[in-house]
Amino acid sequence: MNIIPTQHSLGASVEGLDLSKPLSDADYQQIVEALGRRGVLRFPNQTLTAQQQFDFSARFGTLEENVAGMFQEPGLPQVMILSNIVRDGKPIGINDAGQSWHTDMSYSATVAYSNVLYALEVPHRDGKPLGSTQFGDMVAAYETLPDDIKRRIVGRTATHDFAKFWDMMRRDRNSPRPPLTDTQRKTKPPVSHPLVLEHPITRQKSLYANPGYAMWIDDMDPAESDELLDFLFKHQLQERFIYTFQWTRGDVLMWDNLRTIHQALADYRPDEHRLIKRCQVMADRILRKGSTAEHAVLAA
Repeated sequence: MNIIPTQHSLGASVEGLDLSKPLSDADYQQIVEALGRRGVLRFPNQTLTAQQQFDFSARFGTLEENVAGMFQEPGLPQVMILSNIVRDGKPIGINDAGQSWHTDMSYSATVAYSNVLYALEVPHRDGKPLGSTQFGDMVAAYETLPDDIKRRIVGRTATHDFAKFWDMMRRDRNSPRPPLTDTQRKTKPPVSHPLVLEHPITRQKSLYANPGYAMWIDDMDPAESDELLDFLFKHQLQERFIYTFQWTRGDVLMWDNLRTIHQALADYRPDEHRLIKRCQVMADRILRKGSTAEHAVLAA
């Protein structure tokens, strides 16, 4: 295995590893360490079945089955299909482009550790790949916060809500996704998480607040909460924190939700096809390694 970092604080390419084969314990440990240090890992030139993608992803934690219960691999509901392709008048996957900035599963009592995405089709125009995924480095965002802001958020928690993002996509982005049922909303009620996490691998502090799901800062005056969250959201989206990943067919991309936020760019047309399969790894296993109060809250 050869791990080649980018020039950004995020990102590295992992060369010489065939993910269709079981990981050795040594390779597993190297990936965990590299993911903690680099936040986003690319494994190029992969050829995987859905089961092999499932098996690789499941080494890192329990795989989430999406609460919406749609666009899943037959027989493997933990493998979700992301696509803009329509066949016989019906979409074959959920189109994740244009979703705006968020952190997956921050709305869940047990949050997401990592996403594992496998690119089967990548749209191109004039020889250039489209549908890039952008990431924000929340370790760098926290480290560069003014000291007075750090003091205001220390020990604080924020409430996150799954419905905020889903309803925004339907209202503002013309998403064809159906409205959430009462049962689905009750399955994912609002939850609270610390605004600052200590990463279980690197022990670096990370800002854990995202505009997709964070609603308010708990036990804070609503006006002050709105003002402070607005500041944090603007601060974390500065260009210096953003890493843009351009897809190539056969890429497996793995990222760390404990230190990044992300969005998929909607710069391709309906006839420019994109097909990606996704597994979402929960943080139930990785957070057991931690001993801080932040970890105890997240693992509860």
